[in-house]
Amino acid sequence: SQAVNADAFVEFRVLGKGGFGEVCACQRRATGKMYANKRLNKKRLKKRKGYEAALVEKRILARVHSRFIVSLACAFQTKTDLCLVMTIMNGGDLRYHIYNVDEDNPGFAEPRAVFYTAQILLGLEHLHQHRIVYR
Repeated sequence: SQAVNADAFVEFRVLGKGGFGEVCACQRRATGKMYANKRLNKKRLKKRKGYEAALVEKRILARVHSRFIVSLACAFQTKTDLCLVMTIMNGGDLRYHIYNVDEDNPGFAEPRAVFYTAQILLGLEHLHQHRIVYR
Protein backbone atom coordinates (compact mmCIF):
# COMPACT_ATOMS: atom_id res chain seq x y z
CA SER A 1 0.00 0.00 0.00
CA GLN A 2 1.53 3.28 -1.08
CA ALA A 3 0.85 6.83 0.06
CA VAL A 4 -1.97 8.56 -1.79
CA ASN A 5 -2.51 12.27 -2.32
CA ALA A 6 -4.76 14.54 -4.36
CA ASP A 7 -2.57 14.08 -7.46
CA ALA A 8 -3.62 10.42 -7.63
CA PHE A 9 -7.17 11.46 -8.63
CA VAL A 10 -8.94 13.46 -11.31
CA GLU A 11 -12.06 15.16 -9.97
CA PHE A 12 -15.30 15.41 -11.91
CA ARG A 13 -18.67 16.79 -10.91
CA VAL A 14 -20.02 17.55 -7.44
CA LEU A 15 -22.33 14.79 -6.20
CA GLY A 16 -23.49 16.53 -3.03
CA LYS A 17 -22.76 19.22 -0.48
CA GLY A 18 -22.84 19.20 3.30
CA GLY A 19 -22.02 21.35 6.28
CA PHE A 20 -18.29 20.61 6.23
CA GLY A 21 -17.61 20.29 2.51
CA GLU A 22 -18.67 18.46 -0.62
CA VAL A 23 -18.55 15.07 -2.29
CA CYS A 24 -17.18 14.85 -5.84
CA ALA A 25 -16.93 11.99 -8.28
CA CYS A 26 -13.28 11.27 -8.95
CA GLN A 27 -11.19 8.80 -10.92
CA ARG A 28 -7.97 7.14 -9.81
CA ARG A 29 -5.34 8.05 -12.41
CA ALA A 30 -3.43 4.76 -12.09
CA THR A 31 -6.43 2.44 -12.49
CA GLY A 32 -9.25 4.49 -14.03
CA LYS A 33 -11.58 3.33 -11.24
CA MET A 34 -14.30 5.76 -10.11
CA TYR A 35 -14.74 6.84 -6.48
CA ALA A 36 -16.53 9.47 -4.42
CA ASN A 37 -14.20 11.96 -2.70
CA LYS A 38 -15.68 13.55 0.42
CA ARG A 39 -13.65 16.70 1.01
CA LEU A 40 -14.05 18.10 4.52
CA ASN A 41 -12.84 21.68 4.89
CA LYS A 42 -10.36 21.89 7.78
CA LYS A 43 -11.35 25.44 8.75
CA ARG A 44 -15.04 24.49 8.95
CA LEU A 45 -14.21 21.34 10.93
CA LYS A 46 -12.18 23.37 13.42
CA LYS A 47 -14.76 26.15 13.70
CA ARG A 48 -17.63 23.70 14.30
CA LYS A 49 -15.58 21.23 16.38
CA GLY A 50 -16.06 18.47 13.81
CA TYR A 51 -12.61 16.83 13.78
CA GLU A 52 -13.55 13.98 16.10
CA ALA A 53 -16.73 13.23 14.12
CA ALA A 54 -14.68 13.14 10.91
CA LEU A 55 -12.23 10.66 12.43
CA VAL A 56 -15.09 8.48 13.72
CA GLU A 57 -16.64 8.50 10.24
CA LYS A 58 -13.27 7.50 8.73
CA ARG A 59 -12.89 4.58 11.17
CA ILE A 60 -16.44 3.37 10.49
CA LEU A 61 -16.09 3.60 6.72
CA ALA A 62 -12.84 1.62 6.95
CA ARG A 63 -14.56 -1.16 8.95
CA VAL A 64 -17.69 -1.70 6.86
CA HIS A 65 -17.78 -3.92 3.80
CA SER A 66 -21.36 -4.26 2.61
CA ARG A 67 -23.05 -3.97 -0.77
CA PHE A 68 -25.42 -1.44 0.82
CA ILE A 69 -22.93 0.91 2.51
CA VAL A 70 -20.09 2.85 0.94
CA SER A 71 -16.66 1.93 2.29
CA LEU A 72 -13.38 3.79 2.57
CA ALA A 73 -10.87 3.20 -0.23
CA CYS A 74 -8.26 5.61 1.15
CA ALA A 75 -7.89 8.89 3.02
CA PHE A 76 -5.46 11.79 2.70
CA GLN A 77 -5.26 15.46 3.46
CA THR A 78 -4.39 18.55 1.51
CA LYS A 79 -3.47 21.95 2.88
CA THR A 80 -7.16 22.88 3.17
CA ASP A 81 -9.14 19.61 3.25
CA LEU A 82 -9.41 16.17 4.81
CA CYS A 83 -10.36 13.76 2.01
CA LEU A 84 -12.21 10.48 2.41
CA VAL A 85 -12.18 8.55 -0.86
CA MET A 86 -15.04 6.04 -0.87
CA THR A 87 -16.59 3.50 -3.15
CA ILE A 88 -19.16 5.13 -5.38
CA MET A 89 -22.74 3.93 -5.66
CA ASN A 90 -24.43 4.78 -8.90
CA GLY A 91 -28.06 5.81 -9.02
CA GLY A 92 -28.20 8.96 -6.95
CA ASP A 93 -29.58 9.40 -3.48
CA LEU A 94 -33.04 8.40 -2.30
CA ARG A 95 -34.27 12.00 -2.21
CA TYR A 96 -33.59 12.28 -5.95
CA HIS A 97 -35.71 9.20 -6.66
CA ILE A 98 -38.55 10.38 -4.44
CA TYR A 99 -38.86 13.91 -5.84
CA ASN A 100 -37.21 14.13 -9.27
CA VAL A 101 -37.91 10.94 -11.18
CA ASP A 102 -41.54 11.91 -11.78
CA GLU A 103 -42.04 15.53 -10.74
CA ASP A 104 -45.80 15.36 -11.33
CA ASN A 105 -46.17 12.29 -9.13
CA PRO A 106 -43.50 12.31 -6.37
CA GLY A 107 -42.71 9.12 -4.53
CA PHE A 108 -42.84 5.61 -5.93
CA ALA A 109 -44.95 2.48 -5.87
CA GLU A 110 -45.03 0.15 -2.86
CA PRO A 111 -42.87 -2.61 -4.44
CA ARG A 112 -40.10 -0.09 -5.07
CA ALA A 113 -40.45 1.27 -1.51
CA VAL A 114 -40.15 -2.29 -0.16
CA PHE A 115 -37.01 -2.83 -2.28
CA TYR A 116 -35.29 0.34 -0.95
CA THR A 117 -36.40 -0.41 2.61
CA ALA A 118 -34.87 -3.88 2.39
CA GLN A 119 -31.56 -2.40 1.21
CA ILE A 120 -31.53 0.09 4.09
CA LEU A 121 -32.31 -2.67 6.60
CA LEU A 122 -29.52 -4.87 5.23
CA GLY A 123 -27.09 -1.96 5.59
CA LEU A 124 -28.23 -1.33 9.18
CA GLU A 125 -27.97 -5.04 9.96
CA HIS A 126 -24.36 -5.04 8.73
CA LEU A 127 -23.55 -2.06 10.98
CA HIS A 128 -25.18 -3.70 13.98
CA GLN A 129 -23.31 -6.96 13.36
CA HIS A 130 -20.12 -4.93 13.67
CA ARG A 131 -21.48 -3.19 16.80
CA ILE A 132 -21.63 0.19 15.04
CA VAL A 133 -24.33 2.72 15.83
CA TYR A 134 -23.84 5.92 13.88
CA ARG A 135 -26.26 8.78 13.12
